[in-house]
Amino acid sequence: MSGSLQIISHPVVGATLSKLRKTETTPKEFREGVHQISMVLGIEASRDLETQTFEGKTPVAPFTGTSIKPRIGLTPILRAGLGMTEAMLTLFPDAHVYYLGLFREKVTLQPVEYYSKLPTSPTVDMVYLLDPLVATGGTAVAAINMLTDWGISVDNIRLLSVLASQEGIDHVRAECPDLQIYVGAIDSEMTDKGYLTPGLGDAGDRLNNTFHFH
Repeated sequence: MSGSLQIISHPVVGATLSKLRKTETTPKEFREGVHQISMVLGIEASRDLETQTFEGKTPVAPFTGTSIKPRIGLTPILRAGLGMTEAMLTLFPDAHVYYLGLFREKVTLQPVEYYSKLPTSPTVDMVYLLDPLVATGGTAVAAINMLTDWGISVDNIRLLSVLASQEGIDHVRAECPDLQIYVGAIDSEMTDKGYLTPGLGDAGDRLNNTFHFH
C-alpha cells in the first residue's frame, strides 16, 4: 500500500483533543486523553492488517477463527511516545516494544539521537511509530530512518500522532512518500521556537507533570 495521510475525524477525538489543549487539564487527564486518542489511532491504523485462519472449537461447535498474521512492533519515541504505548499494548498485547531516544536541539530544532536498543536484525514485520506531537517533522523522519536502516521497509511502518503541524506533515511526506500517517488533527502554524499553535504545549512535560505555564 502506498503512502497516505489519514486525519481521524471523530467527535470523541475532537472533544478529547480540545480537552488536551486546555491549560487547566491535569496531568492525569492529559494522560487519559492521550491514551484514548491513541486507542482510536491504533484501531484505524490496523484496519488493513493481514490475518490468518485457524480451526478452533467453542463449547458448542467447531469454528474457523482469525488471528493477526504479522509480528507487531511498537516504537515509542522517548519520552512522550510512552504516553501512547499502553493503549497500543491493549490492542497488541504480544507486541515487541523498542524505544528510540530522540530530542530536538533547542537552537537548530534538529533531532539528536541519544538512545536505541534495536536488535541486530528485525524481529517484527510491522512497526507502529508512536509520537504524540509532530512539529517540524525532523524527529519523526530521523526515527523512520533508524527503522529503515534496521531493515523495516517504509511501507511496513505506520506513524501515529495525536497532533501535528502542517509543515511537519509535509516534511515527513516529502522525505517518506510511502509512509502511512494517522493523526488526530493538524495545526496550520508553528511558533519560531517550533511549538504548534494553538497546539497543546510540550506533550512530554504535560504527561509527566514537568511543565510550567508562563
